[in-house]
Amino acid sequence: MRILSTFMGIWAALTAFPALAQDAEHLGKPVEKGLGFQPAVTELSRDIQSLDSMINYIIFAIVIFVAALLVICMVRYNRRANPNPASFTHNTPVEIAWTAIPILILVFIGAFSLPVLFKQQEIPEGELYIKVTGHQWYWTYEYPEQELEFDSYMLGHPATLDENDETAGVEAFKLNDAMRAKLVQAGYQEDEFLLATDTRVIVPVDTVVVMGITADDVIHSWTIPSFGVKQDAVPGRLAQLWFNAEQEGVYFGQCSELCGKDHAYMPITVEVVSKEAFAAWVKSAQDELASNGDVAKTFQVAAAQ
Repeated sequence: MRILSTFMGIWAALTAFPALAQDAEHLGKPVEKGLGFQPAVTELSRDIQSLDSMINYIIFAIVIFVAALLVICMVRYNRRANPNPASFTHNTPVEIAWTAIPILILVFIGAFSLPVLFKQQEIPEGELYIKVTGHQWYWTYEYPEQELEFDSYMLGHPATLDENDETAGVEAFKLNDAMRAKLVQAGYQEDEFLLATDTRVIVPVDTVVVMGITADDVIHSWTIPSFGVKQDAVPGRLAQLWFNAEQEGVYFGQCSELCGKDHAYMPITVEVVSKEAFAAWVKSAQDELASNGDVAKTFQVAAAQ
């Protein structure tokens, strides 16, 4: 689905549900010089982060053990300390140990990692279904049960620029003063440039959301790190992911599969709101669609404005 006319873009901005974005806490985004994970707000992301921590402890222990063996060998078996080296060719107990211990470690890791993998891949019955389609270089979101559909572009993409905009002077893909003003106007912060979108995916808190992921041109990948989800969008195939966000706020992601020259300009923004706010947003969008008759079956719900 391609971007609608300039008129439709303006109309969408006017029909936004602004209360959703203004007070939302922006939680799931990269932090400059950050080393850790983004905040975990789903069971899936907590499981992944716990698994990562456990495996890191195992890795640290192995590195320390191997480094200690190397130091012992260098000190005890150098030419000065051991001028007459042994001539044996093998040591059965040692060979059994270095085969059995890694197997036990891998089995131990597998016993914890496979349940996490199965939890991700076993899709539960969803309370909300959203179809996601990747394009070069934007996303389309459909809410079939709510009969809503809209495109989502990065703020600063040519499709989001309007010469009649109050922030005229914005250059595509560039952070200048006009772009900063546009970010603030849309409820974003300056450090969210390249992450902010003109329309957000709106989902209710404490709700099982199932997403069908596909693409219409090349392979893309939809991900929100704070949710612990990532799924390739493959043309001609419909894959699924699920999450249940437990904290209201705004969360960011980016296309994670190299998809062409503007791959870096294909962000994802999800806003988690209360169930009451979600119901109000849906009703507002449906009412606007109904009042405009057949103007468009698909339109921009600019919830981020």
